[in-house]
Amino acid sequence: MRMPRTIFILNGPNLNLLGTREPEIYGTATLADIERDCRTEADVYGFDIVFRQSNHEGDLVDWLHEAHREGATAVLLNAGAYTHTSIALHDAIKSISVPVIEVHLSDPETREPFRHLSYVGIAAADCVKGLGARSYIVALQKAAEIAA
Repeated sequence: MRMPRTIFILNGPNLNLLGTREPEIYGTATLADIERDCRTEADVYGFDIVFRQSNHEGDLVDWLHEAHREGATAVLLNAGAYTHTSIALHDAIKSISVPVIEVHLSDPETREPFRHLSYVGIAAADCVKGLGARSYIVALQKAAEIAA
C-alpha cells in the first residue's frame, strides 16, 4: 500500500544524544528539535513524516526496506558513524527504489580521514552536509524537488 507523500527520516547511532554530544561539532539542537522543524517544513510541502532513531544498524536496514515496501516518496538518512562502515546500509539503499538523501550535521570531508569515505553516499541519490540542523530542512526541500 502506497503511503501518501511520506518521507522517512532515519537517524543512526548516537543521534539521540544531540544537544549534549560535542555541541561544538553537532550544535545544540536536540533530535526532538530537528523532528519538530522537519514536521513544520514537511507540512509546507504536504508530506507526512516517519521520524525514527536507532543505535542499531539492522533497524536502519529494516526501515529502509519498510520505506520501499510502503511506497515512501524519499528517505532522509543520517546514518551517523554507520555512514563510514556499513556495507549493509549501502546494499539496502541499492536494493530499494526509494531515493535516499544522505544527511550530515557536520561536513565529514573536513573531519578525520576515516570519515571521508561514505558507503551511504556511494548509493544515495544526493547528500546534504555541514549545515547543522538546517541540513535536514535542505534535504527535505531536495526530497520535495524529487517528488515534483
